[in-house]
Amino acid sequence: MKQIEKISEGAAYSAVSAGKFAELSEHLLVLAPEVQIPGKVFMGSALKATGAEISLQSFPVGGETGFLHTHQTHEELYIFVKGCGKFQVDGEIFAIGEGSVVRVAPSAKRSVRNTGDEPLVMVCVQYKAESFSAEDATDGVILNEPVSW
Repeated sequence: MKQIEKISEGAAYSAVSAGKFAELSEHLLVLAPEVQIPGKVFMGSALKATGAEISLQSFPVGGETGFLHTHQTHEELYIFVKGCGKFQVDGEIFAIGEGSVVRVAPSAKRSVRNTGDEPLVMVCVQYKAESFSAEDATDGVILNEPVSW
């Protein structure tokens, strides 16, 4: 089973690697003895993230989530980086593929299926709904300092 590797860490950052997207299928997420998800890895803990959970997942050809799920307070962004498939939200089914991004509210029932002829690879970002405000959009500060490599 593949593991997350630490790249670098400092007082104000963490950098990790789950490996190449083509090797995501080597990860196994164990939620309980009877709930094991091949090809999925959560990154938040390894990154020491404090505002979101990030997962990477690869669905094999014909693979799918296998269940519907909701959240109590967390919204999710699904970012598809390879392959194609179908996404289901509250009974609505639509096509997704490389470059597709889907936002799902906490209470919506959701599931993913690979309908293509190659792995379907996605990044999922989970965060507390209603936690981003108009002021947050201007939070970034461009510094008047040179970049030194």
